[in-house]
Amino acid sequence: MTPLALSVADPGRALPIAAAAVVLLMLAVWLLSIRLQDVSIIDPVWGPALALVGVVGLVAGDGSTGRRVLLAGMVVLWGGRLGWHLTVRKRHEPEEDRRYAVMREKQGDRFVLWSLRMVFGTQALLVLVVSLPLSVAAGVDDRMGLWAVPGVVVWAVGLAFETIGDAQLRAFKADPASRGQVMDRGLWRYTRHPNYFGDACVWWGLWLVAVTASGVWWTAIGPAVMTLLLVRVSGAGLLEKDIGMRRPGYAAYIERTSGFVPLPPRKGPRGARS
Repeated sequence: MTPLALSVADPGRALPIAAAAVVLLMLAVWLLSIRLQDVSIIDPVWGPALALVGVVGLVAGDGSTGRRVLLAGMVVLWGGRLGWHLTVRKRHEPEEDRRYAVMREKQGDRFVLWSLRMVFGTQALLVLVVSLPLSVAAGVDDRMGLWAVPGVVVWAVGLAFETIGDAQLRAFKADPASRGQVMDRGLWRYTRHPNYFGDACVWWGLWLVAVTASGVWWTAIGPAVMTLLLVRVSGAGLLEKDIGMRRPGYAAYIERTSGFVPLPPRKGPRGARS
């Protein structure tokens, strides 16, 4: 078995079953969002939706059992943690996220059907694209071997960055002495987005495990799309679009801190007021 074999693997039945499961999940969350008048409930569903694809691959796939178990375990641990983290955060911020509130106001009476297509439909499509390594590898029945070890290591580094970064930010926000300051401590001293960097590592790690299956190399589109989303679209790029206006101290933080990949901070004042 060659890890980067140029053939293209047949995903078998895992991919269509995963697609049906994800569509049904998004439809259910959309209906709930209508009842609650809150589309931002989609955010805590992102991680569990990707974990669902891993579970489908484990149950419906007919490929290597060891690889299916490993991939499902990795993505369920990641997705479960992220889903719980965002659910707790949502409970403390019960109002609809400002991004979706702006969309709701702009679309007016069309918003309900518009959100089905542009929010929940788009999320479903992205889940299926990002999770391609899981669903495609689930249908390949060849040995996993030690090639999976680097993938597990990269995944573990990513999960650690996410978990530690989120915990540090949560503690920072809970400390009254931090009010009016920019978080630039711990992992946040080396990257402005340790959680997003961790997300990217998680998905490249999953791909490295999946690519031990012959013909799965092309599913690199999954982690590539995830990284693009985190860096340019709905992650760091969206967050920092207007944060400088809302938090003046953030501009100095940008000047001294890497935007994504952790690097030693450039010289500059710490703890700038926001």
